[in-house]
Amino acid sequence: QVQLVESGGGLVQAGGSLRLSCAASERTISDLVMAWFRQAPGKEREFVAADPWTGANPYYTDSVKGRFTISRDSAKNTVSLQMNSLKPEGTAVYYCAAGVYRGNIYVERSGGYNYWGQGTQVTVSS
Repeated sequence: QVQLVESGGGLVQAGGSLRLSCAASERTISDLVMAWFRQAPGKEREFVAADPWTGANPYYTDSVKGRFTISRDSAKNTVSLQMNSLKPEGTAVYYCAAGVYRGNIYVERSGGYNYWGQGTQVTVSS
């Protein structure tokens, strides 16, 4: 069992930056795939970024490549998402997720994750 708690959301102007954090408890995340998803109003939850524990390069959805960076601190049992050059279309609830690695095809799918945080709101004003 893994408990995930996100923090760091808020209101920011377009072009600004935010850093989201996800603190895990109950077990270590060092051998789990850690990811961020987001869900905008009226839309389905979508993949944003993932850090496989396998040592492979992080995954990013195309719309955030070059602007967002996912990182993990295994000593602190946390994962972060640095978001730069934010755009209004980035307004959404951002969710932290954790799961056992099952293969590359599952990394970008919500079904590949067993544990979810409660979400943190990010609002980007134009």
